[in-house]
Amino acid sequence: MDEDGPFQRAKAAALRLLAQRPRSEAEVRAHLRRRFPPSAVDRAIASLKERGLVDDAAFAASWKERRDHGSPRSASAIRRELRSKGVAGAASEEAVQGVEDEDAAYRAAVKFSRRLEDADFASFHRRLWGHLRRRGFGQSIAARTARRLWDERQARDAPAAPAQG
Repeated sequence: MDEDGPFQRAKAAALRLLAQRPRSEAEVRAHLRRRFPPSAVDRAIASLKERGLVDDAAFAASWKERRDHGSPRSASAIRRELRSKGVAGAASEEAVQGVEDEDAAYRAAVKFSRRLEDADFASFHRRLWGHLRRRGFGQSIAARTARRLWDERQARDAPAAPAQG
């Protein structure tokens, strides 16, 4: 019975932590380790895993989806973020499997390029390229995407040809 108290408190602390946002097992474990004995932490994690509340594969998929919709990143950047959260191996690989870097770069660039409406080509390219590189996209993808958006902008802003009649 004496060991039940720390276990219950650790489990309650983990549930409060998980109520804020989904977490990886490593994040929950690190949080609990600061306040509870290892046996209580292990039991709490096992209990949460049994109930499906701690699941690294589900966490990785959720993380990728949030990144994809909110602030697109490259597959390698998402993989790196997941690794920093304690998710490695098959779970992170499976999560990033559907990430298309070209598409993600384009979506990230479209959003950012709205801030660059008055920029000349050099400034537009440099700032957009840097934005994409900071999100983990390779040099060639960043350059192609910046060029594509510049070309789209030029086509959109070009005066329409007069109608022949």
